[in-house]
Amino acid sequence: MRLLVTGGAGYIGSHAALALLEAGHTVTVVDSLDRGHAGTIETLASIGGNRLRFAHLDIRATRPLTALLLAHEIDAVLHFAALAYVGESVLEPLRYYENNVVGGISLLRAMHDARVSRLLFSSTCATYGEPAAQLIPLREDTPQLPVNPYGQSKLVMEQLLRTACGGETPFAVAALRYFNVAGADGAQRIGEDHRPETHLIPLALEVALGKRAELLVYGNDYATQDGTCVRDYVHVTDLVNAHLAALDALEIGVFKAWNVGIGHGYSVLEVLESCRRVTGAMIPARIVPRREGDPSMLVADASAIRKDLHWQPTHCSLDAIVLSAWQFAKRGSVPTA
Repeated sequence: MRLLVTGGAGYIGSHAALALLEAGHTVTVVDSLDRGHAGTIETLASIGGNRLRFAHLDIRATRPLTALLLAHEIDAVLHFAALAYVGESVLEPLRYYENNVVGGISLLRAMHDARVSRLLFSSTCATYGEPAAQLIPLREDTPQLPVNPYGQSKLVMEQLLRTACGGETPFAVAALRYFNVAGADGAQRIGEDHRPETHLIPLALEVALGKRAELLVYGNDYATQDGTCVRDYVHVTDLVNAHLAALDALEIGVFKAWNVGIGHGYSVLEVLESCRRVTGAMIPARIVPRREGDPSMLVADASAIRKDLHWQPTHCSLDAIVLSAWQFAKRGSVPTA
């Protein structure tokens, strides 16, 4: 297939592009390089050769995006181009709506004009907000009540996409609601290195490598077993495999949503202990006040995607996920945002 990957120089988008190339597809990556890395594109090109094309383009540029879809005769789009920092979204909500919603509408307009109807959407468990304890693990029909602008912007896009599936020229859409994504490509060619870095596992590993003095733990007064936030961690390769399975399941006129996680939650302190075990480093940590917009517990019920798409995670141990990230961090390979 001829596929377009928005945000393909970023962390998850680049791993998706890599998997698609290795599966034999032709991939066009669109990225503004605001948060993505040019070095990642070079790595992908070394793997995909002439099956990898790159356009340095912001998805809000509708006409050039339409021309690109037409020129490369794109069959389907995988949309990863979004701002995704919860704390930043609280401080800069307009920026998040402009990029995630206005940019998403621009992409839909370009797809409509280019007669491309198949779309995989990178969504998030942040659309569920702060769910009641009795609703955890979270199913796809759990009420979506986001508590931060990042989650709100993703929910708005889900609603727009659901509507687009019922229009005069209907789309085929699957929204994958990610839980916490971590780890790196098994061959250590690409991995996680956001600029700035805000994710727990890479931050802890930076402390282990001596790049930071300590790990900041945001809040220890949540209603969890040790007072710190609990999250479901899924390896990036497993997440990408879910996308490949969902691509084959798209149906014109149908909107589908699946949670992608391993179904088990780990607290911040449990992740910290895992990082200490894997690295053998002390990793000093300090408790600081909560960040606004952080829910206390988000754990997936991923039974629907297991049943519907026969998807199974292969990295179900937290230590295995951390080890993957640690191997990449030690190598200092080509970073991806």
